[in-house]
Amino acid sequence: MKRDKLEELQSWKESKFRKPLVVRGARQTGKTWLLKEFGRSAFRNLVYVNFEETPNLKSLFNNDFDIPRIITTLQIYSQTLITPEDTLIIFDEIQSVEKGITSLKYFYENAPQYFIVAAGSLLGMGLHSNTSFPVGKVNFLDLRPMSFTEFLSAINEDGLAEIIKKKEWELITVFHNKLTEYLRYYFYVGGMPEVVSRFAETRNWELVRQTHYQILRSYEGDFSKHAPTEIVPRIRMVWQSIPAQLAKENKKFIFSVLREGARAKDFELAIQWLVDCGLLLKSHRISKPHLPLIAYQDLSVFKLFLNDIGLLGAMAGLNVRTLIEGDVLFTEFKGALAEQYVMQQLRTNTERYIGYWTNERSTSEVDFVIQDEGEIIPIEVKSGENLRAKSFKLFCEKFKPERAIRTSLTPYKKEKWMVNVPLYGIL
Repeated sequence: MKRDKLEELQSWKESKFRKPLVVRGARQTGKTWLLKEFGRSAFRNLVYVNFEETPNLKSLFNNDFDIPRIITTLQIYSQTLITPEDTLIIFDEIQSVEKGITSLKYFYENAPQYFIVAAGSLLGMGLHSNTSFPVGKVNFLDLRPMSFTEFLSAINEDGLAEIIKKKEWELITVFHNKLTEYLRYYFYVGGMPEVVSRFAETRNWELVRQTHYQILRSYEGDFSKHAPTEIVPRIRMVWQSIPAQLAKENKKFIFSVLREGARAKDFELAIQWLVDCGLLLKSHRISKPHLPLIAYQDLSVFKLFLNDIGLLGAMAGLNVRTLIEGDVLFTEFKGALAEQYVMQQLRTNTERYIGYWTNERSTSEVDFVIQDEGEIIPIEVKSGENLRAKSFKLFCEKFKPERAIRTSLTPYKKEKWMVNVPLYGIL
C-alpha cells in the first residue's frame, strides 16, 4: 500500500532543521505500518519499540535522560547496532510510558544526530498530565485515513490517482464514468487502511463491513480505557449521534439531538476529547469570509463529521445494495456522505482552516469556506445532478471571491463565476 505521507517523512529526514518527529492520529489509521515502511525504505537499520508490548522498557526514562545509556539499552533490546546516520528509532505508543514524550526534548538538545520518531494514538496522549510537553523541540505529522487517490493506488489504479493529483482535467474526463464508479466504492469502503486492504484483496463487501464494525467496537472500547471516567457516557452519546446529526437538512450540531434539555457546557469536554483524538472533524460557522477566517468563527455553532466515511456508513447502517442503485449512494440521508467525503478530503493532508458560512438568519448557507495560502475559497457540495445553488451564487455575488468551487458528480467545467470540480477531484 502507498501512503502520501512517505514523501513528507523523506522531507523530514533530509531537512537540516530536523527535530524528533511526533506522528499523531487516531487508532487504525496506519501509523505503525507507515513508520516501519519508512524505516525499511529509507534507512539501513530500524529499531522499533512498542512500549505497550514491552513493559520491561517502561522504566527507560524513569531515572534520567542520559542518551548514551538509552541508546545502549535500545541496542541490547533490539540486537541492532544504532548508528546515527543510518538508523531510524521508532518509539510506538509513546503515550503509555512515563516521561516518554519528555525524552524527545533531550534527544533534540543533546543528541540531534539521531533519527527519532514517536508515534501514539491521540486517545492516550493526555494520560500523563504531569509530564511536560517539549514545546518547540519536536516536529509533527498528522496521519488520517487514506484519501481517495490513495485508495485508487491500493486497488492498482495508480495512473488514475496520478492524473487526479496533477489535475489533468481533459484526460480525467475521459475516465469520468470509471472514476465515479470507484468513488462509489470509496464511499462504502472508506479510507481506514485495514478496510481498504481487505477490499483490495477480496472485493468482499460483507468482510468490508465486518471490519468497519471491528474498528468501531475498538474505538468505543478505547473510550472507557483512555477518557476521563466522568465524561465517558457523554462521549458515547456524542459519538453515536453523528449519523443523526448529519442526516438533518441543516447539519449544524444540535445538542437536543443527544437528549432533551442537553446544554453545550455539559458536552463540550466530550466533544473536544473526540476532536483531539482525531475521531471527529469539526467545522465552525463563520460570519464573514474575511482573512483570517478564524477571527470570524462562531465557537458556539459548528458541524461535526466522523474521521472516516466508511465508518459513518457502517454506523448509519448503509446497505451494500446502494452500490448498485446508480448514484443513490451520493444522496443517501440528505447528501451527508458527500459532505462527509469533502470534509475528509480537505483535511487529509493539510491543516488549512475549514469552516462554513450562513447568513444571520440561517436562510443561506455555503457548505465549506476554506483559507488556502491567503486566499478564501467557498465550496458548495452537490450530491445529485441538480446543480442549482441559489445560496452559493448569492454568496459569490456579495463577497466576490477570486475562486469559487462547486463539487458534484458532473465532470470538470469552468464557468465565469465558479469552477465545477467532480467529487473525485477534490484534494
